[in-house]
Amino acid sequence: MTVTGPDFVALQVRDLEQAARFYETRLGLRRLPAAPPHAVVFDTAPIPFAVREPLPGVDLDAARPHPGLGVALWLHAENAQEMHDALSAAGVRIIAAPFDGPFGRTFTFADPDGYAVTIHDKA
Repeated sequence: MTVTGPDFVALQVRDLEQAARFYETRLGLRRLPAAPPHAVVFDTAPIPFAVREPLPGVDLDAARPHPGLGVALWLHAENAQEMHDALSAAGVRIIAAPFDGPFGRTFTFADPDGYAVTIHDKA
């Protein structure tokens, strides 16, 4: 028996609708029409990405200032610099300024819950 790799990624968030709107309006993700209870799943490929209400016993406030510390979440964009510029103009906190590296143009921002999300544009 072996694991074949990541199959689903979800962030536990304080305010489900606020987080879903952020990922829709700021990153352009689209909601899938069917989702499990207490979650919003986006139409991402090859792996579905979601935001969800915290599981019982999870205290996101205890994880301040950075929930998910130690986990790297990278999302692909067609143009990382344009995404950076749009997020920056909208007042989203940029954690790491754009730079060119092995994964193309790359930068990291903080989402509304403080998760560090890295965007890159190399396919």
